[in-house]
Amino acid sequence: MDWIDRMNEAIRYIEENLTDRIEYEKLGQIACCSAYHFQRMFAYIAGVPLSEYIRRRRMSLAAVDLQGGDAKIIDVAAKYGYSSPTAFNRAFQSVHGVSPSSVRAEGAALKSFPPLTIKIVVKGAEEMNYRIETRDAFRVVGRSRPMSREIEQNFVEVPLMWQEAVEDGTLERIIPLMDGQPRGILGVCACGDGEEWRYYIAAATSAETGDGLEEYVVPAFTWAVFPGSGTGKSIQELEKRVVTEWLPTSGYEFCDGPDVEVYFDPDPQDTAFEVWIPVRKRQQ
Repeated sequence: MDWIDRMNEAIRYIEENLTDRIEYEKLGQIACCSAYHFQRMFAYIAGVPLSEYIRRRRMSLAAVDLQGGDAKIIDVAAKYGYSSPTAFNRAFQSVHGVSPSSVRAEGAALKSFPPLTIKIVVKGAEEMNYRIETRDAFRVVGRSRPMSREIEQNFVEVPLMWQEAVEDGTLERIIPLMDGQPRGILGVCACGDGEEWRYYIAAATSAETGDGLEEYVVPAFTWAVFPGSGTGKSIQELEKRVVTEWLPTSGYEFCDGPDVEVYFDPDPQDTAFEVWIPVRKRQQ
């Protein structure tokens, strides 16, 4: 089963469990990656976060249930995993723009979001520079913050963390510690299935952890390394190209390991950078 087939198999799992609990770790297992990498791949491919896609599918089916019979709103809410009618009402209105109670009115305008099917579409011939490196484990020291299991929330939290690191002097403390490889200010997404998800602003170093700093050991991996330049938005654009253009035809797949951003300038808002993705040869 190739990469696209596994992604579509994961979507089938979503469809089969819209009235049950959908386990993100299970989705990662089906796609042969971590829950973190699955969410990121899905968002870049589908153009919508995984949690929002699931919400839209559930609310599409909920609207059909409410239109097609005498089902009570509280029962439909429970069917799609909402223990609170208020939460269900909020989710329903966010998708359809109307309340569940208005669905049976003649002429009620609703929205339908069909199941997603993923296909490869070959686009232009713009080059992507990359290299493959195999490295032993390396230790980083810096400051971390917990990450949400729904990764779209982290697109807000992580930039704020960088801003705070500049303002409170954290970066000034980390920069002199750099004595290892990769050399630069590192943003490490430690988001394996078996660990607490945390984001580190750190440096590869042999130095002791100072007051208020902590360490993390990045495991040994084979890495696909992609260079770029610009801002945090530029990194997201590069990562989207990695998922939608490089990964499907590369012969590699994501591993259950951390992502590493390497900034060659202390200011991540305008810098040269590299994105390090843990990979392995694709299973046949």
